[in-house]
Formats: sequence, C-alpha cells, structure tokens
Amino acid sequence: MNQVTLKVNGMSCGHCAASIEKALKAVGAAGEVDLQNGTVAVRFDESKVTLDAVKAAIEDQGYDVV
Repeated sequence: MNQVTLKVNGMSCGHCAASIEKALKAVGAAGEVDLQNGTVAVRFDESKVTLDAVKAAIEDQGYDVV
C-alpha cells in the first residue's frame, strides 16, 4: 500500500473535501483532505491504481494537483 501527500489548489470547504474523497474512492484509493494545509493524503495499491489515475481523479473534480 502506497501513501503520498499531494498539494491541491482550489479546495476551500467541506464539499470540496467530500467530492475529492468520493472521486478517490471511485478509482480504488482512499484520501484524507486537509483543507487548512491544502493537501490530500492518499493511500492506494499500486497494483490496482496508478498515481496518475489518482491525480486525474482529483483534477476531474476541478482542482489542480501541483
């Protein structure tokens, strides 16, 4: 199981956190959003989902992974 912390721009509220966590779950990852720091701690199994797919799931919600 891999864990990475991604810097994500554009998050500002609980709805932002919920939409990102839901999108990550849909691709087979789990995430914990930290709105104060603008980060998302993501856990995923590399044999099932790639880091690129994780980033794409977040970006598809309208946020920028930097």
